Amino acid sequence: MKIVVLDGYTLNPGDISWSGLEEHGELTVYDRTPADKIVERIGNAEIIFTNKTPLTRETFDRCPEIRFVGVLATGYNVVDTEYAKSRGIPVTNIPTYGTAAVAQFAFALLLELCHHVGAHSDSVHKGDWTKCPDFCYWNYPLVELAGKTFGIIGFGRIGQAAARIAQAMGMKVLAYDQFFDPKLENDGLKYARLDELFAGSDVISLHCPLFPSTQGIINKTNIAKMKDGVMIINTSRGPLVVEQDLAEALNSGKVAGAALDVVSTEPIGSGNVLLKAQNCIITPHIAWAPRESRNRLMNIAVDNLKAFLSGSPVNVVNL
Repeated sequence: MKIVVLDGYTLNPGDISWSGLEEHGELTVYDRTPADKIVERIGNAEIIFTNKTPLTRETFDRCPEIRFVGVLATGYNVVDTEYAKSRGIPVTNIPTYGTAAVAQFAFALLLELCHHVGAHSDSVHKGDWTKCPDFCYWNYPLVELAGKTFGIIGFGRIGQAAARIAQAMGMKVLAYDQFFDPKLENDGLKYARLDELFAGSDVISLHCPLFPSTQGIINKTNIAKMKDGVMIINTSRGPLVVEQDLAEALNSGKVAGAALDVVSTEPIGSGNVLLKAQNCIITPHIAWAPRESRNRLMNIAVDNLKAFLSGSPVNVVNL
């Protein structure tokens, strides 16, 4: 059986093993695959893994041997899942592998906004502390989180993990989700309507999927409902934010700081307005990427293939 990974570099730049897939067939791994090489590289392979390389209706028609598609991510919009279904091809994804990593990274971003550790370290290395007449200095306002309110939009596994960290740091939590589970509430964690969350939160962290109902949820109208000096964290999906509106709010001071691991178009374009916005930290979509998390992703991908080969596929997104 021939197995092809179309774009394996992001998952595995060389620090984890493909051996779990190699056990099940003749494996070929490409670091990246340009659009004009997709059909050629799939050839007569039966098992295809992709991360961000698109698999369209035309690709399925030109590669009739495909029996299984494994998406090496949670999101699967790169695959024409409905057409794959019509061809009897299951498409699987990787759920839950990055819960701890993404929640941790959300707080790495928040703590950087609160303390600007990197900027202060750079300042020391440039000699600013050596020249300072005082025993200490700070170049940015420093923010203590204890006692503040952490608003979470999207209260699934990652949102709940972020809530536990927030509470451990002495923060109160407001959670918004379309599904309400009263068992999750406690003295320091309450569900709230979206407008209540906007009005009551000192920090707002996005952990919701990208749906038509959530696209652009951080926009001029909703920012106006927020506290002056709110901080916004996004480790979910870039299009949740109307970037021009956020940039204007940052530059006016309405939003004290934003820290984003995702943007509307990735890689980020040189003209993205957030690159020049005040107090805006941007990282290159790496919340999911610790080695531990990528190992879990790899293991789930292998398990998805094993389940398919045994006749009982799991994590199928196009049933």
